[in-house]
Amino acid sequence: MGLGQSTGRNHLNVTEAFASYERVRQRLPSATSGGSCKRLANLDALADEVDAFLLDAFGVLNIGDTAIEGVPARVANLQKAGKRVMIVSNAAGFPHANLMEKYKRLGYDFAPEDVITSRKATLHALHTAPPLKWGLMATESLGRGDIEPFDMTYLAEDAAAYDNADAFVLLGSAVWTETRQALLEASLKAHPRPVYVGNPDIVAPRENGFSVEPGHYAHRLADQTGIELQFFGKPFGNIFDLAFAQLGPVPKDRIVMVGDSLHTDILGGQAAGLKTALIADYGFFSGSDLDGLITASGIQPDYILTRP
Repeated sequence: MGLGQSTGRNHLNVTEAFASYERVRQRLPSATSGGSCKRLANLDALADEVDAFLLDAFGVLNIGDTAIEGVPARVANLQKAGKRVMIVSNAAGFPHANLMEKYKRLGYDFAPEDVITSRKATLHALHTAPPLKWGLMATESLGRGDIEPFDMTYLAEDAAAYDNADAFVLLGSAVWTETRQALLEASLKAHPRPVYVGNPDIVAPRENGFSVEPGHYAHRLADQTGIELQFFGKPFGNIFDLAFAQLGPVPKDRIVMVGDSLHTDILGGQAAGLKTALIADYGFFSGSDLDGLITASGIQPDYILTRP
């Protein structure tokens, strides 16, 4: 999952959140042959079988603004042992510099190039697209940061801003409203245009429930308008392509994607040809019937870790 940049209201419980992903499975990569769901204690138990760890953020490194106890030291020890440890996260709402400050504050030491986000995947696509006027779903108070080079207008309550855009990019939903969603839907129905989804997360687990993320609004747009969306981030391959480019020649069977979500982390890792490890006691599935949900989804990780 990403950072859960949406508002802190409790929108969904785990059953509803799981169902929201199941409803859009036709737009996600297909599940591959299932893993063995081998139960292990934590990341250390994978060290002999893995050379590179791709770690989701929320539910693996931190819960909200607090590092998960013991994980900064565990990650540091893996790095000292010569393991390549990278973040692969659907954290599109925050400029990259903000994320680096956050992880440093939490006690992690990652090089900027080893933090791969759905925002980076989106920016990579934007740099190769023709110059366009973009309508932007994002939180203006966070600043433009790495999107400064692009002609982007923050979308609010002015219908003209929607109609004047050549295309749209959805990065963060913290200040998004039903009024804004209705304006975007109406504008796209009247004049279909490209929509780049910079965070495919439908929901994100928070300390007291699930927040609604850009993927939720994106799938609603697709349902209402019939537009084929362009997704960037897990479970889609573009974010893994960036990670592989940074990793270099590491065999895929020596790389593990570690996360707290079946439909983003595990499904995405499997589609990319990697080993996968699901965190059981933190993040999305904390306190839930994990075995039942794995069976219902048909998405089976190679490993289930009690904690990161």
